[in-house]
Amino acid sequence: MARTIHIIGAGLSGLSAALKLSARGESVVVHEATAFAGGRCRSYHDATLGMTIDNGNHLLLSGNRAALDYLRSIGAADRLVGPAKAEFNFADLASHERWTLRFNDGRLPLWILSSRRRVPGTGVLDYLPLMRLLRPPPGKAVGDVIACDGLLYKRLVEPLLLAALNIDPPHGAARLASAVIRETLAAGGRACRPLLARDGLGATMIEPALAALQQRGGGLRLEHQLRAMCFADARVEALDFGGEAVTLAADDAVILAVPPYAASALVSGLDVPTEFRAIVNAHFRIEPPPGAPPIVGVLNGMVEWIFTFPGRVSVTISAGDRLLDTARDVLAKTIWDEVASVTGLPAALPPWQIVRERRATFAATPAQDAKRPGATTRWRNLVLAGDWTDTGLPATIEGAIRSGQRAAECIARLP
Repeated sequence: MARTIHIIGAGLSGLSAALKLSARGESVVVHEATAFAGGRCRSYHDATLGMTIDNGNHLLLSGNRAALDYLRSIGAADRLVGPAKAEFNFADLASHERWTLRFNDGRLPLWILSSRRRVPGTGVLDYLPLMRLLRPPPGKAVGDVIACDGLLYKRLVEPLLLAALNIDPPHGAARLASAVIRETLAAGGRACRPLLARDGLGATMIEPALAALQQRGGGLRLEHQLRAMCFADARVEALDFGGEAVTLAADDAVILAVPPYAASALVSGLDVPTEFRAIVNAHFRIEPPPGAPPIVGVLNGMVEWIFTFPGRVSVTISAGDRLLDTARDVLAKTIWDEVASVTGLPAALPPWQIVRERRATFAATPAQDAKRPGATTRWRNLVLAGDWTDTGLPATIEGAIRSGQRAAECIARLP
């Protein structure tokens, strides 16, 4: 009989594992505790706005090879949109300056040589200290490796690393910052082109994946929460779904693709990250100005990134723990005032929605990064997946998908 791979969790890590295994002809069943797939990368209809929105704004870059391979495998790569070149628009609320950062395609950073393409107010020599982040000493924070001050830091390094690490950059793990820089800035403009799911995360990354999984014969069980796992003889023997038990055959295996706090509750003695950081997103039902760029970085304000979509303007604020207890209406008005200032849209507050993810990512400090486990476990038929496992990347879409693909490869190597 063919073995069955039980994947616990239908987020991006679980789905990417399921797709890779089902493409190889494996029998796959995905179990999801909630009523929807996608985890923290999903779309839903918001009654307040009367439109479909994403739970958060997620930016991909053209160098995110695993994410792009995933999208190609489900026939959805053409659902990403972005500028033809690696360009990023910025607006400084304090100085009222605006500029566009323009990378050249090749690895040699010729853009640094041009005052019209690099960060305004910076010189060529200002960029040299960033090379220290390419190979940082182990266990160090970003603030231990580079000076976290100056125009270049405030206008490029801080917004880049804050978005990628979801933590105040000086406290972030230099190892993770290094991975981000090596795969983006240091890889040249071909790896830095920003890409957005124009029709939403669900229509781009989740619904096509579920359709592909169904076409390959894979199963999906929603509202099917794993309550416990039964271990014996160095393997998982059974899965307890509360009122329903699944006994595993000798060759069956399990991929646990749930958040770290859920994983540690299911697997005794599992070392996982225990500290988290929030992300705050705001969505406004309003038509963006004609010709507005799809993404704008904002400095010296509460807002960090503004995203424009047909009929909607959205905002992301990373490391948003300080805003978790702020009144929603106060937060919406403060955010909109900044958006209106940057975009030129009317000052009157349009219909809005605030989405606060309290545990959006693990805290990307050196100490928490050291707690991330690998894919394999001491149980021979149990493998871990998730952006919180040790992918070498921060908790991103790219990291989640790589973790799922790595888990699938571990399963494929099981005897």
